[in-house]
Amino acid sequence: MSLRPFHLAFPVHDLDAARTFYGEVLGCPEGRSAPEWIDFDLYGHQIVAHLVPAKGSDDSGANAVDGHDVPVPHFGVVLAMEDWQRLADRLSAAGTRFDIEPYVRFKGEPGEQATMFFRDPSGNAIEMKAFKGLEQLFAK
Repeated sequence: MSLRPFHLAFPVHDLDAARTFYGEVLGCPEGRSAPEWIDFDLYGHQIVAHLVPAKGSDDSGANAVDGHDVPVPHFGVVLAMEDWQRLADRLSAAGTRFDIEPYVRFKGEPGEQATMFFRDPSGNAIEMKAFKGLEQLFAK
């Protein structure tokens, strides 16, 4: 089975801030857009920032994983290790505030992975991760 790109639509409060963050900070090429939304190419996957007025309450939560509070919900991409490191360096250089700083979790265990969590300007949580070998993605 060949892996197909996923599509994810998510809310943002400011399209200009989303365009800067996803386009310039993350380096996602921009696709189609309209006054209410922008398509981005996130490592071959289609993500769409939709303009939605700010809500009054925060519906997010967190789960404990490897000693860290992982924000829920979140989305991201499994990258090659070299791409993950380049992105971690790029985000750090841009002054990105990490919810969970780049590190390797589950060291020496099945599923060992490099991971980092950060948020876009609208507060959407993003996790980018990498494995030494992709066979570790679903390892038990």
